[in-house]
Amino acid sequence: MLSQDSNSNSSAESKPVSGNLEVNLLLAESWNRPLYKRLLDHLHDTFAEEKLPPLRLTSRPVDVGMLAGDVLSLPWYRTVFTNLGDVISPETLPPLRLESRPVEVGELIGDQLSHMWWSSLLRSLADAAAPERLPALQLTSSPVDDPGFMAGSMQFPRWSSVISTPKVFLADKPKSPAPAPQKVVVPSPPIDPAEIEFVHVLENDLKRDLRRSAFRQRLWVSLAVLEFLALIGTSLWWH
Repeated sequence: MLSQDSNSNSSAESKPVSGNLEVNLLLAESWNRPLYKRLLDHLHDTFAEEKLPPLRLTSRPVDVGMLAGDVLSLPWYRTVFTNLGDVISPETLPPLRLESRPVEVGELIGDQLSHMWWSSLLRSLADAAAPERLPALQLTSSPVDDPGFMAGSMQFPRWSSVISTPKVFLADKPKSPAPAPQKVVVPSPPIDPAEIEFVHVLENDLKRDLRRSAFRQRLWVSLAVLEFLALIGTSLWWH
């Protein structure tokens, strides 16, 4: 609500500005009012508030539903019941009012991908055998009379005519033979027999795991093939 201070400020602002415009950067007079006067103004606004005229809206209100803050403040069971209600009996919304002109874009990419593979094959064969007749292309630019730009003022000189010095081909510098690499003999460290035994054990475990993995792979592939054959047999000879 508006207090007396705001009324005085609005009345002061509504006065016409004189010819000599003066910028006043000081605080308003209501800023220096005593505390008890401001307290009385607040009490007056609380118990005897000013009656303002009804609000006149110049725009059409839009129902945005429940705000995000209100939705997050609800308990968890309210959201569960709301979701169940939306699934069982969804809200009937009014028809959508479009304010733009629709444009025909053909079939969407998602709808094209949802078709079976033979539909795209048939469509490709139809396009190859009897292509669609499209209207004539309307060009908004005029063709160029001189494609080589030879008659006009726009000329591109040749690169050979720009060079003024004679072309000189320098011989390549002789490559110096690379020094032969010297063989460095590094003495091999002594091998521990326990380490050799550990490597053999790891190799045997790895081979056993590979054999088991190959057996499981063959088993699962065989079961999948048998199940596929059983499904085909039951679908053909089921009575």
